[in-house]
Amino acid sequence: MLEIVVKTENWERHVRVSAEELAGLVRRIGGDGDRFLVVQRIPDLPDVFAQVWHQAGGDYTLEYRDGAPARHFQAMAHRPEVVSAAIAGWARQEAGWDGGLAWSLLDIGSNQEVPPLDLAEDEREQLEERVREVLIGGYASRAELAELAEEHLVTRDRRPVSREQAQALVDRLWLERVAEQATWQGETDPERLTRAFTALREAGITARENFTCCRSCGQSEIGGEGEPDARGYVYFHSQCTDSAAAGRGLMLLYGGFDGSSETTAAIGHEVVAALKAAGLHAEWDHDPGRAITVTPLDWRRRLVG
Repeated sequence: MLEIVVKTENWERHVRVSAEELAGLVRRIGGDGDRFLVVQRIPDLPDVFAQVWHQAGGDYTLEYRDGAPARHFQAMAHRPEVVSAAIAGWARQEAGWDGGLAWSLLDIGSNQEVPPLDLAEDEREQLEERVREVLIGGYASRAELAELAEEHLVTRDRRPVSREQAQALVDRLWLERVAEQATWQGETDPERLTRAFTALREAGITARENFTCCRSCGQSEIGGEGEPDARGYVYFHSQCTDSAAAGRGLMLLYGGFDGSSETTAAIGHEVVAALKAAGLHAEWDHDPGRAITVTPLDWRRRLVG
C-alpha cells in the first residue's frame, strides 16, 4: 500500500491505496465533477502534495509542491500510466521519481507573513489546549483543526483568530506531533484497536471509530453505517476519543440491531474477545446495558491528515 490519501473532486477520500488502485483513480478522472485528484503523503505536511487534473480528450496536468508555494512544479503527460507511475514514485519518495517529465516552476507567489495572535494569555492557552486535545485524538485533518482554531473563541461580536492565524497555529502544533510520533516504535494501542475493529467488521459487526459527536447522534446514525446483514454494532464517538487522548480510557458503545438484550450481550462478548485478540484489555461486567471500557490505554494515534 502507498502511504497516501487521495481526494477526488466528487468528495471521495481514499486512504492507503495500492499502486493499482491509484492507477484506476487516475484513469477514471476526466468527466464532469470528477476531473482532479489531490494526493498527500501520510502524515500530511504543510505545503507538500501532488495533484493531477484531466479533462476527457486532453492531456493530464500533473503538479507537486515541495514545501512552499515558491517550489510548485508542473508537467504535462499524455498517458494516465505515466501520471500514476510518477505519483506512486512521489509517494514512495523514490530517487528520480520525477524523471521523464518536463517540469516547469510555476510562479504562484510566496507565503504571506501571518500576524501574531492578539490574545490574552488565558485565551491563548485555552485555544492551544483545545487544538492539542483534538490533535492528540488523531482523527482530525489539518484543515479540520484549522477550522476548529478559527471558530473556538468566536463570539457574537468578536472573531479574534483569522483563517491564516488558525492555520499557522495548527501547522506548528501538527509538526510538533509529527516529530514526536517519529520516535514511536512498533504497533500502538490505537492501531491495535483498529485491528480489532477490522476483525469485527469482517465478522458481520458494524464497527466505527470516532463516529459522530455524541452518544445520541451515534445511536441514531449507526444503523445506516454497516452492511444490510450486519448483526450488531460497536463504536465510540468524539467525546470518547477526547477521554482516551486524556488518558482516561476509551468507552465503547455496542448493541444488536434486533434490539434484544441477548443479541446485545453476544455482541459485547465478541467485542471483548476481539480486543483481547488484538492485545488490549477491556473492562465489562457482561451487563448488556453497560458500556465496555478499554483500559489501560496508551493513546498514541499516528496522524494521517
